[in-house]
Amino acid sequence: MRLPMDVTAAIPAHPARLRSGMLDRALRSVAAQTMPPAAVSVAIDLGREGAAATRQRALDGVLTPLVAFLDSDDEFMPEHLERVIGFMEETGADFCYSWFEGTNGFDPFPMNFGKPFDPTNPVETTSTVVLRTELAKEARIERLPERLHNGGEDFRLVLRCIELGAKIVHLPERTWRWNIHGLNTSGLPDRGDAAL
Repeated sequence: MRLPMDVTAAIPAHPARLRSGMLDRALRSVAAQTMPPAAVSVAIDLGREGAAATRQRALDGVLTPLVAFLDSDDEFMPEHLERVIGFMEETGADFCYSWFEGTNGFDPFPMNFGKPFDPTNPVETTSTVVLRTELAKEARIERLPERLHNGGEDFRLVLRCIELGAKIVHLPERTWRWNIHGLNTSGLPDRGDAAL
């Protein structure tokens, strides 16, 4: 294992993910990195605020120059941080997303894998991204004010980063596991207790 990177893994979770062991699995994948993060920031949604508010609280605890988001039911593969941050350094990017290995090989967005990011026609990157902390904090991760229950904060973060002039790149490698299951919350606060 190499020296820690100047990055924090930020993980939003809700109580059911603690009970199911999913958060423990996510944390083990962070600990298994070939280049581990300098810190981990976990926020637990005890007030049923939803993924956006909980992800923002995890971000608020980040003090390193880079933040790597991970949902509590997913996993980094061992070289995730090393590969993604290495690609950011190589390309001078502010924001990088790789790709995932879905449960049983499932990929709902196969048309986006390997396709260079185009800010004039942005695609869904998923929430497992690495970006400059300063950029993430300026962009903020917020739910839509006109709706109490809504997900999609990950794509709104992408759009806000584009507005701020960020250079976004795609690493065409599968470096994390998206554990797709029927009890995902989709970021909605009213689904947290029912979901694993």
